[in-house]
Amino acid sequence: MTTSAIPQINPEYVHWFRNSAPYINTHRGKTFVVMFGGEAVKHPNFTTLIHDFALLHSLGIKLVLVHGARPQIEKNLKEAGITSPLHQDIRVTPREAMPSILQAVGAIRLQLEAQLSMGLANSPMYGSRIDAVSGNFVTARPYGIRDGVDYQMTGEVRSIDVDAIKNNLLHHHIVILGSMGYSATGEVFNLLAEDVALSAAIALGADKLILLGEETGINDNDRLLREMIPNEVDRFLRGRDLNSEINYFLHCASDACRQGVHRTHIISYAKDGALLEELFTRDGSGTLISHDPYEEIRRANIDDVVGLIELLRPLEEQGILVARSRERLEQEIDNYSVIERDGMVLGCAALSPLDSTSAEVACVAVHPDYRSGSRGADLLAFLEQQARSHGLNKLFVLTTRTAHWFVEQGFVEVDASALPEARQQQYHNGRNSKVFQKII
Repeated sequence: MTTSAIPQINPEYVHWFRNSAPYINTHRGKTFVVMFGGEAVKHPNFTTLIHDFALLHSLGIKLVLVHGARPQIEKNLKEAGITSPLHQDIRVTPREAMPSILQAVGAIRLQLEAQLSMGLANSPMYGSRIDAVSGNFVTARPYGIRDGVDYQMTGEVRSIDVDAIKNNLLHHHIVILGSMGYSATGEVFNLLAEDVALSAAIALGADKLILLGEETGINDNDRLLREMIPNEVDRFLRGRDLNSEINYFLHCASDACRQGVHRTHIISYAKDGALLEELFTRDGSGTLISHDPYEEIRRANIDDVVGLIELLRPLEEQGILVARSRERLEQEIDNYSVIERDGMVLGCAALSPLDSTSAEVACVAVHPDYRSGSRGADLLAFLEQQARSHGLNKLFVLTTRTAHWFVEQGFVEVDASALPEARQQQYHNGRNSKVFQKII
């Protein structure tokens, strides 16, 4: 008999794995279209990305992979001595360039199929048994003459063979689409991979379009923008000198959201684990563009009670907030507003009317992991808007530990006698609470 020490499991891994369970359940059976350029294929992290694609597939996610090949095409054209210039960042494709382009695109397709088929022991691919398929799923038409430039064999997507792709996904295949399209006359056209990915995502009614680029996401003055909606994307694009990749990605994301794709993610192919972090953690790793806000402040409803209990319990145990029973929360739920982020209650606050002109702000709380922003102030502003809409002009708050924060929000300390008479009768100073007031 042999003995050995029991290996220790990293608690952070256990915590992450448990927290990923809701996302695993949500994503199972969903269709994701993932686009990456030839630059990603060349990057040292690409093998890890292949492993992550295999993991998504094993979790029951239906994958359509769309690849570009620009650097590989450039290399082949240079070796062949063929000139194929770019106009407005779209390749003008002479007919004699097509063999070089077909070879580059085909080589990447074969590489993807080979890497997805690996099943070596002691590797993340062991036992995966993935079937990857490709075919003439994309019908194209000539891009034509634009701005006086004849794009020749450059094309654009005419249609996607949705039935064929869905049939392959139903049989647990990963579908690979290259930056090529076929016409009814038998010609082959050179396409933008972004155009193929966008068209496929819209036609399939994909749940997600994932764009893998060089940068982490969308940055504004070195600040990562975690979430955007299409109108914000439009404003961001105005008057900015953006690199072509980010420009294409943002236009794709905005168009996708407006045409039925629920969420588009812009993340980095260079960052190890970025894809998994984006899909299986609440904050992600890049930028999410969705039709509806990923995080919103709204009025609470009865379904939020469990989330409120989890949020408030630590603060009640520390004596920062007065303990509230589940029954009380259910009875007073109409007074509450919450910040929700992807199904999680991150913050809350209550507004309880006192008389015809005033109300009390209570139970202001934000999850510890999300206190660095302005969420508390945003919640308070939301309550003030509610109060004004009901004709109220005065807010009160009673607090023991957060007086300084309320002063920063425009409250001033007053005597308890300033409270409406009914509230004075309920007021007891056993907690030594201070009373603050704000005219709105």
